[in-house]
Amino acid sequence: MRRVFLATASAAALTLAAGTAGAQCDPDFSGVTVTVGSQTGPFIASAMQMAGETWAEQTCGEVDVVEFPFGELYPKYLTAMLQNEATFDVITFAPAWTPDFAPYLSEMPAEIRQTEAWQDIAPVYRDRLMVWDGVHKSQTIDGDLHTLSYRTDLFSDPAEMAAFEAEYGYPLAAPESWDQYYDIAAFFTRPDDGLWGTAEAFRRGGQQFWFFFTHAASYTNHPDAPGCMFFHPETMEAQINNPGWLRALEDYIRSVEYSPPGALNFSSGDIRTAFAGGQVAMNFDWGDTGTISVDPAQSTVAGHVGSALTPGSDQIYNCLTGEWSQYDSVIRSPFMAFGGWQAAVPEASDDLQAAWHFIEWASNPENSLQAAITGGSGVNPYRFSHFETIDVWLGNFSQVEAEAYLGAQRGSLEAPNITLDMRLPGYFSYTEILEIELSRALAGDVEPQDALDAIAEGWDELTDEFGRDAQLAAYRASMGLPPM
Repeated sequence: MRRVFLATASAAALTLAAGTAGAQCDPDFSGVTVTVGSQTGPFIASAMQMAGETWAEQTCGEVDVVEFPFGELYPKYLTAMLQNEATFDVITFAPAWTPDFAPYLSEMPAEIRQTEAWQDIAPVYRDRLMVWDGVHKSQTIDGDLHTLSYRTDLFSDPAEMAAFEAEYGYPLAAPESWDQYYDIAAFFTRPDDGLWGTAEAFRRGGQQFWFFFTHAASYTNHPDAPGCMFFHPETMEAQINNPGWLRALEDYIRSVEYSPPGALNFSSGDIRTAFAGGQVAMNFDWGDTGTISVDPAQSTVAGHVGSALTPGSDQIYNCLTGEWSQYDSVIRSPFMAFGGWQAAVPEASDDLQAAWHFIEWASNPENSLQAAITGGSGVNPYRFSHFETIDVWLGNFSQVEAEAYLGAQRGSLEAPNITLDMRLPGYFSYTEILEIELSRALAGDVEPQDALDAIAEGWDELTDEFGRDAQLAAYRASMGLPPM
């Protein structure tokens, strides 16, 4: 029989009744093994393993982290849950999959939501991404959004600064707009010196579409038309082939020109290696580039790492009016790419109590902070305390680097025009269509507009298959819009 989650007082009473064993194991999960599903490490899997070791010491239970390539996670999880199999006690997954997984997930115990640690979680995660249909189904274990990293040794070099300003007519600094981003990328692309301007993830299955979405957020997340980025918020008609998305795809393809050889095969992990290895002048990525590149054991550019918000645009397409809006200054639209790994407990788990206790343990302020400051863990800041305890970041970060890194992370999280990722039933099917056409466009096999038209057609067909009214209701809810 499965255990159910026990109230704190009941658990304490059981611990006291257990005598010596209870005193050593608090709470006592002797003989219990929590099986945790994760993508192939080190990212996220290593964080789960770190938490598993200390959880085992505390509770006398065991944690078994089973790893799969990212592309296999969704089908493995969903298959197990559809068949009501206790394959996983804990799953780590993308928030975008929550709509498909929610019917098979247990609700987070109320006890977890009545603590100071709960209030420490940034609201966009706690009140939005951990909730589906009004129920808390998961726990954020990683704060994910894209920020810019750049090499301060290059950007502050007097000769480079003088040469750049002479060529482009403005000072060399972290780019505020995508136009500046490409000026800088072109300036630092020097194959003979083994240096390129940037690196982005382009490989199908390598988390490519989130990098494309970061470009698109700047041109399609209109401040006066919330929910307009992916679909029309009143008709559910796909918007991915509108002029804003076309400009984004043209930018994304342009990035290949300023990336190292073989970049079309780059995953997100490869761009971190390229930056830490000194191959590129800048990139944008989740916070992992920052924690890895400041670590002398993993990086040749440690001590020279700057951080900033991703570039924005002074023109944003409004899907409600069908026109571009022109602004007096650049609008930053940081994209919550992926939205941060979530952890949840399938209803079929053999031990709901132990599984939720492990999630609470792994995500508590102390353990999550340790993971966040560890390069390669895949965990980025998502608690207020992560941003406010700067001293713990100074093991590898310099004071200047730490302040810039945390400032870029928090500044993005609190930006007025922050952009949420798409969350929708059938998300995996939508992104499958997207990746096929995106890869064709990157390879030059199809024109950008044709690729986007094919995606839009495929998305609209899927929407009709799933039920347009139901998809519209889910989409509006995920974007924080009221029901129609």
